[in-house]
Amino acid sequence: MIEIKKGTLEERIIKTLQEEYPITLKELSKKLGISENMLKAELLKMQTKNILVLEPLPDKIYVRLIRFDFMFVGKRSQYKFIKKKKMKGDKEEKEDDGSIMYG
Repeated sequence: MIEIKKGTLEERIIKTLQEEYPITLKELSKKLGISENMLKAELLKMQTKNILVLEPLPDKIYVRLIRFDFMFVGKRSQYKFIKKKKMKGDKEEKEDDGSIMYG
């Protein structure tokens, strides 16, 4: 069983590979929103851990999972800050004290 920390790039790569196969390095980098060079460096690290294998062809590089026994551990962290917007109906309503507004 391989333990993978939640919220890491490694987790995002594995989950994407579990959903989509076959997938190329270029397609994976677009889907994750990171550069191909950064992704390839991470994939090479994962290849040395025997998690996946890179299959180079003359014009493409395919990424293939070779292990499927993952356990995702730790707290999930948020990838990026999400600003919450206040809705018009969220304002606290003032109590009606019975007074006339325009008196």
